[in-house]
Amino acid sequence: MNINAGDLPVIPPVIPLDGRRAVLPPTAAPSGGGALRRARARSGLGRAGFAALLVGAARPQLPDALEPLVRAHRSHHPRADTALLGRAYAVAEASHRGQTRKSGEPYITHPLAVTMILAQLGAETTALVASLLHDTVEDTAVTLDQVREGFGDEVAYLVDGVTKLEKVDFGAAAEAETFRKMLLATGEDVRVMVIKLADRLHNMRTIRHMKPASRVRIAKVTRDVLIPLAERLGIQVVKTELEDIVFATLHPEEYARTRDLIAAREAAQAEAVDPLGEFAGQLRRQLREARIAAEVSVRPRHCVSVHRTWMNRSELTPSDFGRLLVVVEENADCYAVLGELHTCWTPLPGEFKDFIAGPKFNLYQSLHTAVTSGPGEVTEVLVRTERMHRIAEFGVVALDTPGACGADAAEVERDELDRTDPARPGWLSRLLDWQRETPDADTFWSALTADLSGDGELTVVTEGGRKLQLPVGSSCVDVAYALGEDVGHRCIGARLNGRLTALSTPLHDGDSVDVLTETGEPGGPAPEWLAHARTPSARIAIERWLAEHPAAPAEAELLATGPLPGSLRAAEAPRPQLQPLPQPAAAVTAAALPGAPVRLARCCTPVPPDDLLGFAIRGGAVAAHRRDCRTGIGMATAGRPPIELSWTHDAAPSGYRVTVRADALGRPRLLADLTAAMSATGVDIVSASVEPPQELRVRHTYTVELPDSGALPELMRAMLRVAGVYDVYRAGPQGVESAGNGDTSGDAGNGDDRSGAAVRPSSPGMSADTATFSETVPPNASH
Repeated sequence: MNINAGDLPVIPPVIPLDGRRAVLPPTAAPSGGGALRRARARSGLGRAGFAALLVGAARPQLPDALEPLVRAHRSHHPRADTALLGRAYAVAEASHRGQTRKSGEPYITHPLAVTMILAQLGAETTALVASLLHDTVEDTAVTLDQVREGFGDEVAYLVDGVTKLEKVDFGAAAEAETFRKMLLATGEDVRVMVIKLADRLHNMRTIRHMKPASRVRIAKVTRDVLIPLAERLGIQVVKTELEDIVFATLHPEEYARTRDLIAAREAAQAEAVDPLGEFAGQLRRQLREARIAAEVSVRPRHCVSVHRTWMNRSELTPSDFGRLLVVVEENADCYAVLGELHTCWTPLPGEFKDFIAGPKFNLYQSLHTAVTSGPGEVTEVLVRTERMHRIAEFGVVALDTPGACGADAAEVERDELDRTDPARPGWLSRLLDWQRETPDADTFWSALTADLSGDGELTVVTEGGRKLQLPVGSSCVDVAYALGEDVGHRCIGARLNGRLTALSTPLHDGDSVDVLTETGEPGGPAPEWLAHARTPSARIAIERWLAEHPAAPAEAELLATGPLPGSLRAAEAPRPQLQPLPQPAAAVTAAALPGAPVRLARCCTPVPPDDLLGFAIRGGAVAAHRRDCRTGIGMATAGRPPIELSWTHDAAPSGYRVTVRADALGRPRLLADLTAAMSATGVDIVSASVEPPQELRVRHTYTVELPDSGALPELMRAMLRVAGVYDVYRAGPQGVESAGNGDTSGDAGNGDDRSGAAVRPSSPGMSADTATFSETVPPNASH
């Protein structure tokens, strides 16, 4: 069946076009605590009166006020029980009798208007009944038990979900706690939030009767919380109207200018040929020739959308005021339309998006493309099926399973090609997870607005195949804490798509992330992680850990925690440095100069059994260099005669100094753990330095004095066992570039250092669960 976009029920525009000024819609204000008590006193509707209303309202005759509502409801649900609506209206009208709104209208006009909005969206009867009664428990003498007795548990649950908490009981936290209560109720039945959005929409339509301060406060809450929730539930018609009213309330001058611009565009369109309309006609003819049944219409942009485009461009084109919408019968027809578009008109590179194969987080599905429709003219086109269009406009309300979004909804049979999922959306699950960790109302409110401020979701896959839904802008830190608070506290790094990466790396949809953790007691997060955490659950867990574990004052500890503060430049980063002691003479002999003292060169720190090359220095001594030392090679190139050296068989058991480096992922207490592990092997640390961290990776350099010539492999193995260390190697000869580590700092890294062959980390070197390395290396392995 073909469908015309104009045939679908829509919410009529509430902000009229006016070329001279912005016309704000009228206002309504929810009753406060004092108004509630007065209303209940006036109502006097007791249990007997409530029962009498239910009996009297059972008559099949419906009041005239319900006729438009019933017509709108039956256009979606022809077999709806309208008698139940009549009963609910009778109770609501009698309960609110005598109450008026700020505008002076009878209060019953508000629940009627809210219910009409829901009927236009296509909500089922239960939601409409709850909507008619949604203010009775809050503002009248009707109790929740009476609603349950008269209309059942389901209606009572919805009414309770949207009932505000009293300021008398919660004070300034009442609003935040009310939203917390609604979110919890929405987790069991999404219709709670749908009713709340309809309620807020009608209140915003009548906002001009409020005091200026109240208008601004309500508009800001709507902007920060309700509009993002409407977006996440996919209810586009409510979201766009709320955006326009909030824009008109908070920025009346900008709103007026934008409305004048739209009015001028419509006037010019009436007098001349409309490029969008002309292109729509061409596309209709082309699809008809291709035998593709489709309805093509021009879809105007709403005021906020036009304003955003205007702010980015100095001059607007006709296509900036609207897009073409093509509605077809089947999914395959969408791609057929796309083929005709890209065959007959030139598509713009990078403008095609397939939200059918990959729906948005709010169940939205469409094909998006843009083509050149004329000289200098670009037209955006949306292609979708009838059902996709209804979901794009009305979101969860248009699903086949309106109401509960739990397991029962997920079991409903759906078309295999339909990628929408009426089960609880990921963003709602996240909200319900972290809100339990925030007993403080202010913390909850700030975390809620921060979580809703994002504009979408992404999906990442962990090493175990688990899929995580995170807000756009999340980093590896958020993945770690999404796997559990204990995993987050033990996290020391991550592999992104198979490559080691910094925890601060932002994620993209479809990324594969492996979280690397330490064993033993958790080291905990660094304060800098807060700058990379996007999800409230991660931020709350990090802040709680930091509050419970104050940072150690030692400067060396601060260096090991990760990136330095932005105010401290890398070049100015302090380096803990121990003064080296004079290098003693070593058990090395020079055959050409018997009896000459031989000293080990400090540039390459040779250790048995390194190949040696000596050069005569002042005082009749000989300097012993490693044969591959660049300093020694340079001396030989300059013409200085080399002297052959050899280690004596009766070499002294100590006195050998060597410089080793450890590359690690920065974490708290890394310096302390490394020095403790080194000291346990019996070596003396002569000097130590820590380079400024680069993307959470840090390099430690140590000059140590070995207790014997064979202690080096044991030392390097001990350093590799320290959590977070992923590579240990001897500092190579000066000036030689690293062969294996990509380092060009002037050291050879692992170069040709055979003495460290027994302690190379196993491949890939780091587990997704722990930073422990293997000590097993094939015989005769070289670095």
